[in-house]
Amino acid sequence: MKSDVNKKTGAAKTRGPGPTRAEGECLCGAVAFEIGVPARWTWHDHSSASRRAHGAAYATYVGTWASRFRFLRGEDNVTRFDDVERDGVRSFCSKCGSPIMFQRNKQNVNIPRALFKSGVGREARYHIGIDQLQEWAYHGEALSPLKGFPGVVWNRGKRNKTQRA
Repeated sequence: MKSDVNKKTGAAKTRGPGPTRAEGECLCGAVAFEIGVPARWTWHDHSSASRRAHGAAYATYVGTWASRFRFLRGEDNVTRFDDVERDGVRSFCSKCGSPIMFQRNKQNVNIPRALFKSGVGREARYHIGIDQLQEWAYHGEALSPLKGFPGVVWNRGKRNKTQRA
């Protein structure tokens, strides 16, 4: 167990044993990696660049220090793209195309949260590029089950009385 000191009270606080690493992998499993937990930061990125790189409304990233990241297998399957406009490098699995990481400098590694098999010790509480949030993205509207399609929900929208005629 690790013991820390509460800065306000000066009393020792004890943290129970927990995971020390989180593992992740690409869609096909050819590339696997791990980070030390807790991750340094996590956030939702609504920027145009992340949206296009991931093919999704937004990307949720987990950030860690490069020294706390390591490949478990498949580093030779990683293809890199120099994103000159953003002064970074985007890495992908050369077999299935999964985005593996974005690295803007040598110290920080940003990994898509969806690649992790378990928790990373941080919740995504921050939004980057929220001004670029798309109108077609899900915004938390109420959803209802779609009859005859188990596991599918839909946004009923607002019905206009003239549309029912």
